[in-house]
Amino acid sequence: MALVLVPQSMAYAEIAGLDPQYGLYAAVAAPIAGALVGSSPYLQTGPAPITSLLTFGALAGLASPHTESFAVLAAGVAVMVGVVRLVLGLLHGGMFAFLMSQPVVVSFTFAAAVIIVASQIPALLGVDAAGANPVTAASSALSHPSAWSAPDLVVGLLTVVVMLGGRQIAPRFPGALVAVVVATAWSMWTGYDGSVVGGIPVRWTSPGLPALTGLTDLLLPTLVIALVGFAEPAAIARRYAAEDRKAWNPNRELVGQGLANLASGLAAGYPVGGSFSRTALNRLSGARTRWSGAVTGLAVLAFLPIIDLLAPLPKATLAGIVIGAVASLLDLRPIADYWRLSRPQFGVAALTIVSTLVAAPHVERGVLLGIGAALAVHLWREVHVVVPAELDADTLHLRPTGVLYFGSAPALEQQIDELVTAHPNITHIIVHLARIGRLDLTGALMLRDLFDDATSRGIQLELVDAAPAQTRLLRRILNTEDEERYL
Repeated sequence: MALVLVPQSMAYAEIAGLDPQYGLYAAVAAPIAGALVGSSPYLQTGPAPITSLLTFGALAGLASPHTESFAVLAAGVAVMVGVVRLVLGLLHGGMFAFLMSQPVVVSFTFAAAVIIVASQIPALLGVDAAGANPVTAASSALSHPSAWSAPDLVVGLLTVVVMLGGRQIAPRFPGALVAVVVATAWSMWTGYDGSVVGGIPVRWTSPGLPALTGLTDLLLPTLVIALVGFAEPAAIARRYAAEDRKAWNPNRELVGQGLANLASGLAAGYPVGGSFSRTALNRLSGARTRWSGAVTGLAVLAFLPIIDLLAPLPKATLAGIVIGAVASLLDLRPIADYWRLSRPQFGVAALTIVSTLVAAPHVERGVLLGIGAALAVHLWREVHVVVPAELDADTLHLRPTGVLYFGSAPALEQQIDELVTAHPNITHIIVHLARIGRLDLTGALMLRDLFDDATSRGIQLELVDAAPAQTRLLRRILNTEDEERYL
């Protein structure tokens, strides 16, 4: 696992706008700390592509990438993310990890994968491309084929082939490891003249944390990283717990991920998360307890003194590793299914994708816009209560369907008033509550007002099929006579 994590952590650090050594620091500290509390026996914590992209977006504009000040801010964000997750876990706030709708998570993951691949295109082609948005920079690089470096392109594409082809050969095939070993040996043997990693200045002291005044601009991105970034390890842990038919604890996982980020930040690393590919490989390799993560971190630590063996490694290989790792996330099929299943949710997914791509590198804005759109769709549906009506002689049967709460009560009251006005000869109204999913105090008070209005018109009103909880609430707001008449 360590031999896979080492090249991945170096590659993911590049996504975050950091030099490779900062990914290595995170690869040592995070797995060890995360293993202390986590509930999943397989979860491999450490640098992850989407969390790395979120980190870059949070810091873009505050400091120049690949500088000491950028690294200091990244470490500060890791500590802040760790504190947020730790507090949420201790307060049993694991439920907050599931507040994002699936269309938002799936569409953001797809858009993030597109941006991550785009961010690696210049390195894959061996060119320098300007542009804050990785998609724009990739387009610029692709539009100038005369500037491409053939050696870098060949090395990068072969790495992608090894990564993807190896999975077809065997699930446990260590594609990243094979690509790094072969590319490094080939670079040394041929005197490779493309862009290489070079010397990696590993040091054992933290660069320190930024002043508190410098972290105020990072509060919102920190919350986004803490919650959105936790969706991935939570999904991993939940998936394998279901396969093993064992319970998992999201609160413990939050605490474990909080400790992992705290440790990473204090060790001069940057925000971390869970890795699907490494977790799957860890499970296939025979891991049985969460201490497998700690062993991975210790093995990376043992490798650091000889890390300069990777100095000849072509940077195009790191780009190929990233592309191969996120290729499986470039799947539009779930999003296409939303078109068939729910047009409003498809709209949420489409908006999330477009806004994330346009806002890059500030991808957290796409997440927030997607969450806002999902809430808007939810509220739009909540305030719309359908009232099918059926006339039986002089009795009007009303069967409201939906949620009757303060947001929908006025609209429902208006619909019922219009129905009663349209049938002036009725003497009896029966309101069937079986299809009302939830009834709050405002909704119950609206029904009481409906009683008063019906009485003033000389109409007898009756409520039937109320759920026990609804009946108890209605009895509390009605007087004894009304209880007997209407319930």
